[in-house]
Amino acid sequence: MNDECLICGAPLEYLGNAEMMECSLCRRTELSRTKCTSGHYVCNECHTNGIDKIMELCMKNTSRNPIEILELMMSQPFCHMHGPEHHIMVGAALLTAYKNAGGDIDLSSSLSEMIERGSSVPGGACGFWGACGAGVSAGIFIAVISKSDPLTVEPFRLSHFMTAKALEAIGTVGGPRCCKRDSFLAVSCAVDFVRENFGIEMEKSNITCHYSHLNNQCIGQRCPFSKANRK
Repeated sequence: MNDECLICGAPLEYLGNAEMMECSLCRRTELSRTKCTSGHYVCNECHTNGIDKIMELCMKNTSRNPIEILELMMSQPFCHMHGPEHHIMVGAALLTAYKNAGGDIDLSSSLSEMIERGSSVPGGACGFWGACGAGVSAGIFIAVISKSDPLTVEPFRLSHFMTAKALEAIGTVGGPRCCKRDSFLAVSCAVDFVRENFGIEMEKSNITCHYSHLNNQCIGQRCPFSKANRK
């Protein structure tokens, strides 16, 4: 088995009801349904420590391919096999590729919005909310580029449709969790959605997963990105 807990490597367990947990790293207390079998808890903020490097990575990146940008982020020390960092990374990769493909946005301020909004989606949302944070991140991306707010009409519609399409793709494959798989699915949906609704052509590439050996819950050939399905 691969490590799960960032403190001791023990497997994680999920609780039916939220409890007040003290982060084993910063001692912050917050409600959570997750801890390791040895009793450790790592808060969302500590789990995403170093995520501010996303700004630097994206601002100097020239790729129009959000999968390529996403995989660069996945290779960084701040990214773990699973975790709420993916709730930021999906939207950040899309914003960067969108800008590089001709999208009319201020990338710096858009990335700041993505980091702030994505950080509010907690780990475990996939199982406890019925809304994977990777799919929600794709919706936030559309909300940012369309300047959506609760009173807009078309931006409101588009951002909801984007989230729905991403979550449909994620739900169709099913569980258990895989933050890498769900991130790839959300980004792939967003590339098509942006082309159809915004007329911006981001690049899209075939995806082959290189993370299965790190994922204790890998679904194998049921995953659309499994190496076995590429033969």
